[in-house]
Amino acid sequence: MTLRHLAIFIKVCEENGITAAAKKLHMTQPSVSQVIQELEAHYQTLLFERLGRRIFITEAGRRLLRYSRNLINLNAQTEQAMRAFNEVYHLRIGASITIGSNFLIDLIQHISHNGSGKEIFSEIHNTSELEEMLLNDSLDLALVEGEIHSEYLITKPFMNDELVFIIGQNHPLADKEITLEDLTKLRFFVRETGSGTRELFEQVMHRHNIYYQTAGIYNSMEAIKKAVISGLGVSVISTEAIKDELKEGKLKTFTMPELVFKRQFNIVYHKNKFIPPEMQEVIDECLQLSSNK
Repeated sequence: MTLRHLAIFIKVCEENGITAAAKKLHMTQPSVSQVIQELEAHYQTLLFERLGRRIFITEAGRRLLRYSRNLINLNAQTEQAMRAFNEVYHLRIGASITIGSNFLIDLIQHISHNGSGKEIFSEIHNTSELEEMLLNDSLDLALVEGEIHSEYLITKPFMNDELVFIIGQNHPLADKEITLEDLTKLRFFVRETGSGTRELFEQVMHRHNIYYQTAGIYNSMEAIKKAVISGLGVSVISTEAIKDELKEGKLKTFTMPELVFKRQFNIVYHKNKFIPPEMQEVIDECLQLSSNK
């Protein structure tokens, strides 16, 4: 099979149909259909289920889509690397929200100040979104705070982290010793589904059979901190994210000996990803920078 076959297959998947893909590719519908038929004949498996005029990708199709995206991107990297050794190396890095707010910018600045000839494009999303982007080859590398569930991704720990309970300075319980019974009466601001912080918080609370009330669901740490500072509720957040607020006396922390929220931040990339020297240098710089924190 050629890269052209795979590129057309990817477009059919992205457009959810042969007709739409043909328009995007400026091809005829029969030509696109023939490519799909050749792929299915070559691999001797159905890539799409045909139901009326609609098509639905099969499990075999989803697997081929992941490999296809990797191959197309690897081909583009090969072209770039071989045609101009002196061109800037482009790297796509993603970070989950906690890491993006407290570590990613330091990393990019460190790379830039080294004059290493790398151009970084970065995105900040929650862990589940980053996992999907790595699987779809929309990112080369991700720094995540949550658990990775796909067998296709490799994780390497680079920093330890711990979540702590936070409460506003003006909250009625701010100066009291908070008990487990108090905890069930407090209203929590939590991160959105797919967040590593939310996942760890729920795991620990459920493990100890502790019910909690939800005051709000936010995909922004800054919004959560502001809500807690205002005395509207409490939250659980990374120690890395509240250093300034603790110094300024806007927030207080409290602990429960029974409840420990420890985790590791991980560097994640696809197991089939070719790791050029420039990307390995960024991984090494990430490890070095984190060790100094």
